[in-house]
Amino acid sequence: MSFPFNEIEFKRNAVQPVECIKAGWELMKSQYWLFVGMTFVGMLIAGLVPFGILEGPMMCGIYLVLFKTRRGEPIEFGLLFKGFDYFGDSVIAALMHKIPMYLMIIPAYLLYLVGVFTIMGASQNGEPNPGAMAGFFGFFSVMWLVIMVLLVVLSVLFTFAYPLIVDRRLSGVNAVKLSFRAAWANFWRLLAMMLLTGLLISLGVLLCIVGVYLIMPIMFAAIAVAYEQVFGLSDVQPNLQPPPPPSFT
Repeated sequence: MSFPFNEIEFKRNAVQPVECIKAGWELMKSQYWLFVGMTFVGMLIAGLVPFGILEGPMMCGIYLVLFKTRRGEPIEFGLLFKGFDYFGDSVIAALMHKIPMYLMIIPAYLLYLVGVFTIMGASQNGEPNPGAMAGFFGFFSVMWLVIMVLLVVLSVLFTFAYPLIVDRRLSGVNAVKLSFRAAWANFWRLLAMMLLTGLLISLGVLLCIVGVYLIMPIMFAAIAVAYEQVFGLSDVQPNLQPPPPPSFT
């Protein structure tokens, strides 16, 4: 069942970064190695085709499994590929994420190469001008820093796009639009969570590539928990308490 886009409410400043990571671990720890396997295969398939064509369905598959786990439903490895049920919308969301990234990175990289060859071509006696080199690298250091900040902001704003496609059956465009609104209302908390999970992934890098895949399931689970904190999960009533006994007095 799809949900009307304009009727989906979200909470502001609802994300608890540390709690998301802890709750994400609790959500998946009983089937941790299953999630590690799904993450590894999902990311491997996602990398086969550029522009996120396969990344979108794989991400939807991962969140589908996480949400089923949260609902207490049985899961299996094959559910990862149920993400292809959301192929069209997930690809649209992925392209809306990837294309702006490429539009920032590729021209900057080409401009960098042109600048390097220009300075080298204008060098005298085979030695580039030190002042020109210092100014060139200073300019591009600032430019790359700005691009990195913009990429981080873009990634934060896209946090809820795939979960919304899976849980609320939104179209790719509407999922991205609503993700932008909700993520902006929780921006600094989501950024803090991203930095914390990024730190964990950096620690995983110390264990070579394998360590990254050991940490990534926790990151995805933390995002699933953050999504529930902001939107609530359909068909789930968190912290449901039994009604009080009837009183006959």
